[in-house]
Amino acid sequence: MRFDVLGSTGMTGSDPHRVVEAVWRMEAGRVIAGLARIVGDVGLAEELAQDALVIALEQWPQSGVPDNPGAWLTLTAKHRAIDLLRRRSRYEQKLEEFGRDQERQQADVETETVDALDDPFGDDMLRLLFTACHPVLSTEGRLALTLRLLGGLSTEEIARAFLVPEPTVGQRIFRAKRTLSDKHIKIELPPPGELPARLASVLEVIYLIFNEGYAATSGDDWMRPSLCEEALRLGRILAGLMPSETEVHGLVALMELQMSRIVARTGPAGEPVLLLDQDRGRWDRLLIRRGLAALQRAESLGTLGPFGLQAAIAACHARAMSAEDTDWERMAALYLVLGHVAPSPVVELNRAVAVSMAYGPGRGLEIVEGLGAEKALREYPQLPAVRGDLLARLGRTAEAREEFERAAGLTRNERERSLFLRRAETLRE
Repeated sequence: MRFDVLGSTGMTGSDPHRVVEAVWRMEAGRVIAGLARIVGDVGLAEELAQDALVIALEQWPQSGVPDNPGAWLTLTAKHRAIDLLRRRSRYEQKLEEFGRDQERQQADVETETVDALDDPFGDDMLRLLFTACHPVLSTEGRLALTLRLLGGLSTEEIARAFLVPEPTVGQRIFRAKRTLSDKHIKIELPPPGELPARLASVLEVIYLIFNEGYAATSGDDWMRPSLCEEALRLGRILAGLMPSETEVHGLVALMELQMSRIVARTGPAGEPVLLLDQDRGRWDRLLIRRGLAALQRAESLGTLGPFGLQAAIAACHARAMSAEDTDWERMAALYLVLGHVAPSPVVELNRAVAVSMAYGPGRGLEIVEGLGAEKALREYPQLPAVRGDLLARLGRTAEAREEFERAAGLTRNERERSLFLRRAETLRE
């Protein structure tokens, strides 16, 4: 996100177009959330908010940037919503839905409508987040819609982040909005009985966004930090809105701790630097402190769930000043618990790495060999990469080289492919 345009004395004097972009990125979710509750339609709410954005782009270059551009954008969007309510043939029905007396004067109605939009974050943001991540939508649709509505990203930005054609992203967003409309999905929080399952969907979407930024599945770049930033921002907002939910704080802790390593994960030429080889002096200590605090908060609220357990694993790395100082035995035990809570062959593969560091590569290889028949890992490049590393540590270099070459053939990320090929080449020497 472009926070460089923000100054301590406000935004007046900055490039208006850059200011509009920065304000939109920060305020889009709140503006659309408030509008959506009033007009009852996500697509229409976004259109109204976009109208306000267009007005800002037209007026600010001539009139100058207002002292409080976020408030200006919100108020302009509110007026657009009020104008719409005036024109709609169902206006009287809308008044009834909002519990207003139909005999009130129009001025009173407008005042109440404006007041209804003044919830800063609060329930409106929660409603929009749960709607954008509704289970009736495909995973791709949830990702795109969440980034569009709550992240303030354009279709072009989302397409660039996920390396898919812009029309494809546009279609995903269009279909997601149409599905919500066709299935008459209300913009509301789920009933208490459905909240855990629906919250799990929201957390999954946020972490999928983060993970794609942290370890890109394809393309020339190993990471896309802007996606990590957007996911972390959404997670922090959610933690503020749902302060008593253990897994929300667990997810935030996990993202904070992983984000702390971003700078150290690449070398001077953008090449990947693996965790054990990273200069831990380059890890962001502020993010680590924030992550550990979020983890402590999660632990104080109850039993850790999958995200909290992953955060506890990440904390083992964060607390160690070197790979040798890492509490690998605790990490292996945490992976064992995680495997019971959220069984997954990927969890088992990660446990194999921790076990190999705690008890030797032979023990880790035993776990990896048991994963060879897993269909979910058949095209997963990390399986042969981990096996290759363990074989190399056991002195079985020829086998290890073959595994790294196989991993290079499976990955769709060019940086990762180069890394695997370099590992294979070193084993020829």
